[in-house]
Amino acid sequence: MTAATDATYFPQVPATADAVLDGLDPEQREVATALHGPVCVLAGAGTGKTRAITHRIAYGVRAGILPPASVLAVTFTARAAGEMRGRLRQLGAAGVQARTFHSAALRQLQFFWPRAVGGELPRLLDRKGPLVAEAAARCRLKLDRNELRDVTGEVEWSKVTQTVPADYPAAVVKAGREAPRDPAEIGQIYATYEQLKRDRGTIDFEDVLLLTVGVLQDRHDIAEQVRAQYQHFVVDEYQDVSPLQQRLLDLWLGERDTLCVVGDASQTIYSFTGATPDHLLDFRVRHPHATVVKLVRDYRSTPQVVHLANGLLSRARGRAAEHRLELVSQREPDVEPAFTEYADEPAEAEGTARRIRDLIAAGVPASEIAVLFRINAQSEVYEQALADAGVPYQLRGAERFFERPEVREAGVKLRGAARFGGNDTLLDGAAGLPSEVRAVLSDMGWTDQPPAGSGAARDRWESLAALVRLAEDFARARPTATLADLVAELDERAGAQHAPTVEGVTLASLHAAKGLEWDAVFLVGLTEGMLPIHHARTDEQVEEERRLLYVGITRARRRLTLSWSLARSPGGRHSRSASRFLDGLRPGSGRSRYRAAGGQATGGVERGRATGGQAPDRPRRAHRSPARCRVCNRTLTDPGEMKLMRCEDCPSELDEGLYERLRDWRCAQAAVTRQPAYCVFTDKTLMAIAETVPASAEELAVIPGVGRRKLDRFGADVLAICAGEEPGGDATGGRAGGAENSLEK
Repeated sequence: MTAATDATYFPQVPATADAVLDGLDPEQREVATALHGPVCVLAGAGTGKTRAITHRIAYGVRAGILPPASVLAVTFTARAAGEMRGRLRQLGAAGVQARTFHSAALRQLQFFWPRAVGGELPRLLDRKGPLVAEAAARCRLKLDRNELRDVTGEVEWSKVTQTVPADYPAAVVKAGREAPRDPAEIGQIYATYEQLKRDRGTIDFEDVLLLTVGVLQDRHDIAEQVRAQYQHFVVDEYQDVSPLQQRLLDLWLGERDTLCVVGDASQTIYSFTGATPDHLLDFRVRHPHATVVKLVRDYRSTPQVVHLANGLLSRARGRAAEHRLELVSQREPDVEPAFTEYADEPAEAEGTARRIRDLIAAGVPASEIAVLFRINAQSEVYEQALADAGVPYQLRGAERFFERPEVREAGVKLRGAARFGGNDTLLDGAAGLPSEVRAVLSDMGWTDQPPAGSGAARDRWESLAALVRLAEDFARARPTATLADLVAELDERAGAQHAPTVEGVTLASLHAAKGLEWDAVFLVGLTEGMLPIHHARTDEQVEEERRLLYVGITRARRRLTLSWSLARSPGGRHSRSASRFLDGLRPGSGRSRYRAAGGQATGGVERGRATGGQAPDRPRRAHRSPARCRVCNRTLTDPGEMKLMRCEDCPSELDEGLYERLRDWRCAQAAVTRQPAYCVFTDKTLMAIAETVPASAEELAVIPGVGRRKLDRFGADVLAICAGEEPGGDATGGRAGGAENSLEK
C-alpha cells in the first residue's frame, strides 16, 4: 500500500486536542506543539513529516489556537494535497484549506479577477505543447516529439524563474543550463508562444502564479483581504519551491512570520523545473529566531535499507549534502539489499519479473511491489516481462483512478442505487454495504475472480475490485454506513484524488515515485549513462542524479533490489557498467564506507540467470569502437545522431514515402498494443530504417533502437514494408520465416 492510500482504513477521530498528540515521537510532538513564530522542519525520508505537520494543524485547530479557515497548507501535487485533507478530516480538523500552489492561486485569481481587471478570467490551457508547436512553426522551426517536450520544459522553467523571452539566452548561461537547441531559437519560440496566448485570450498554469503575484503586488486592498483570510501557512516539500512560488508565498505572508515549512534538501530532484533548496537552507538566515526541528527517526525502512541510503549520501558533495540528515531506522532488521548484474536488458526484466512472481507467491501483495526506473521509456520491457509472467501491473502517472471510464460508470450506478434504495432490483437479496456494492458492480461484469491474463479486461476488473475493498474497509470502520454514505466518501476522495489501492505491481519513474512507498522495491537499469543520465554533466547535475537514487532507495520498506545489465540486447557487447553511485556500496566495487546494520555483512552480488535457467559466466569487458557517421566518418556522441548513424547535417538518403508508411504502421501498432507510439520505435529509429532500407533481419538488427526483442516482435512487418509489401500478408509470412532462420544462425 502506498503512502497515498494508507488511509483506506478509517480511524476514529481523536476525542480531545491532547489525544491528537498521542503516538507522536518527541521530535514530532515538538513540531505539533510549535504553533507560533516561524518553524522549519528538516524531515528525512520516512520520518513521518506528513504525520507531524497534519497533527500540528489538527492540534492547533482542536485546541482553539488556529481557526481552521485561517490556515492554508500548500504542497506540490493534487494527490499530496488530497492526502493532507483526508488526514486532517480524520483528526477532526475539517475546514482547513490544503491545496497545491496552483490550486490556491487559481482560486484567488478567479475570485478577484473581475474586481482587479474586469470581465472573466481568460481560459486556462489544458496543455501548452500544441501551442508551443504552433509557435515554433510560426518561427519556421521544426520540433520533433522530444524537442517539443524539451522546449516546452524550457518555457516552463523560464516562467517559474521569472525570465522573460528576451533574457532567456543569458539566463541559460548564468544558470549553467544546457538548452535543448539554440537558446536564441528557444527565446524566439517562447516570445511567439506568449503572443499567441495573448491573441487568443488564454493563460497557462505558470500564468496563474504570475498573475496572482501581479494582482497582490499592485492591489494592496486585495492583498490585505487575502492576508486577513489566511493567517497561518504550512508549506510541505519546501525544498521544491521555485522563485515564483516563493514570491507568491511572501506576498501571502506580508510582514508576518506565521509560517511552518517542511523539507529535505537531500530529496531535491526537480531543479530542472526551477525548484531550488536554497529557500529551505536559508530559512534560518531569513528567520533568525525560527524554531528548527530535525526528524531523523525512520519508521519506513529497515536498518539495512537505511544504512544503504546513508552510505549513498555519505559520498555526496555540494551545499545540499552539507545539510544531509543521518537517518536512524526504527524497524526490526530484515534482509540485506541485493545487487544483481544481468547480461542484457531482457534478462534483467525477466529476472525481475521472476522475483516479483516469487514474492507474490510468498504472500506479498502485488500492490506492495514497485519497479522504478530513470526514464519512462524503460518501462516497456518490464511491462512485457510482467505480462509474460502473468503478473498484474499498473503504470504510475497513467490515467487517474477516478477518471477511468469504469470508475465513472460505477459511481453513476452506485449513486442511482443509493437514491432508489430498496426499490432498486439490483439490491434484491443484498445484506450489508459490501454486499450491496458487489451486487451493483456485478451488473457491470465484476466477479469474485479476476479474468485471466492482463490487458483492458484485467485493468477494468482491478478498478472495480478496488471499489469493493474500499466498501469493505468503510463498513468495518462504520458498521451503520449506508450506500449513500459510501457515495459521499467516494465524492470526497474524487475531489482529493485520494484513490483506493489497485492490486498490481507499480511501474514508475524515480521522479513519479516521490512521496510513495512499498514493501519491496526493484531499482532497475542502474548503469552509467542512465543513472547518472548521460546529459548530467556538471557536478550539480550529477549530485541531483545521486539524490534521485536516494529517493528510490528510501521508497523501500523491507526488500530492496538494485540491478543493471551489461548490454542492451541478447548477444550484444558487454559495454555497460554499473552506476558510479554504487561504487563502495556493492561488494567488489572498491573500498566501501557502507556497513550493514549490526555489523552484518552486506548482501552479495547475485548474478541474473540467463534464459533457460543457466547461470552465465562472468562476462569479459569488451572494447567498444566509437560510433561513426556513415557519411563523413566523424565520431558521433549525440544520441539522436547515433541512432541515425550519421551527423544531423550530413546528406540524408531518406525515402520519405517509406518513412510515412512506417509511421502509419507504427501508429496502428501503438493502438493495438495500447502504448505510446515511441515505445514501438522512435522517430529517429524509423528515419534510420527509411534511410538504410534493410533487406534482411541482419541489416535491420544493427540499426540502433531495434534490438532483439523488437526484431522478434516487429521485424517481419518492418522488412515487408521496406520491400514494398503489406505487413502481415503472405509475403510477410514468408519473410518472417526467413528472418527467424537468419536469427537462429
